[in-house]
Amino acid sequence: MCLGIPGRIVAVTDEARMTALAEVSGVRREVNVACVLEDGPIADLVGRWVLIHVGFAMALIDEDEAAATLDALRELGEAQEALDAMEAGRKALEASR
Repeated sequence: MCLGIPGRIVAVTDEARMTALAEVSGVRREVNVACVLEDGPIADLVGRWVLIHVGFAMALIDEDEAAATLDALRELGEAQEALDAMEAGRKALEASR
């Protein structure tokens, strides 16, 4: 399964290498934007939302899609925390027997 994380392009870092700084939930990292670069200059991507996978901006998305995806990822994270807690409780119960 491939997971794309929404991020907003906040700055161009190296026009020649086609890299930009993307912000994902307050964390910034450099990504390659070659796959989403349109006919205009790379600077036109600043402020745009993209789906990021392993350091590459793979697709342009709108702000609503980005928000919905980030909400779903947060819910998945909370669900996983609950499952982990349940598993820890089960193991503790088995160990006490």
